[in-house]
Amino acid sequence: GATRLICEDLGKRKLAYEIRKFHKGHYYILYFLDAGEAIPELERVLGMDESVLRFMTVQVDDDVTDIEARCAAAREAEVAQVKRAEERATREAEDRAAREAQEAEARAEAAAAAAAAETAASEAEKAASEADASDSDESDESAEAEPPEETPSDAVEAEAKEAASAAGASDSDESAESAEAEPPEEAPSAPVEAEAGEAEGEAKSEGERE
Repeated sequence: GATRLICEDLGKRKLAYEIRKFHKGHYYILYFLDAGEAIPELERVLGMDESVLRFMTVQVDDDVTDIEARCAAAREAEVAQVKRAEERATREAEDRAAREAQEAEARAEAAAAAAAAETAASEAEKAASEADASDSDESDESAEAEPPEETPSDAVEAEAKEAASAAGASDSDESAESAEAEPPEEAPSAPVEAEAGEAEGEAKSEGERE
């Protein structure tokens, strides 16, 4: 039997303290005219509703006489409130659409960048493989064209071997030349023995003569 004026929607706000593990709640203000008979029943219904965390009943005016004027003002305020709600919903829808469009554009740009990066990576890999192939071909050609270079140790060893062989050949040539130039000397024992025999023969002949 109460006279409803308007239900004002204040939107979602942060609670002053945590209630049933909730930190935010949706606030409403219900304006109505009554002599006080509807308040107990209204509070009983609000207490049984699980979606209602807290409620409070406040008496604004003790004596209200201009009921019709208040009802007309409430109707006008309710129309304005509906209009504002529609405008807010339209604005939120536009913002959501713009945000979705930006996200889609960002995803498209990311996909294009990823595709470009993948293409660049494949091209770089292909160029690297071609460069490796050309380097291997050049190395094979250079290996076939140029003989392997001797290391310093191998060159020194080869020079030493050549010098040693040359020295051995020169020694053998000198020994052969000296053997051909000088005749072999007779052993000293044969002349000495011959002279001793001659001396003994002379001594015997002298003794015979004596």
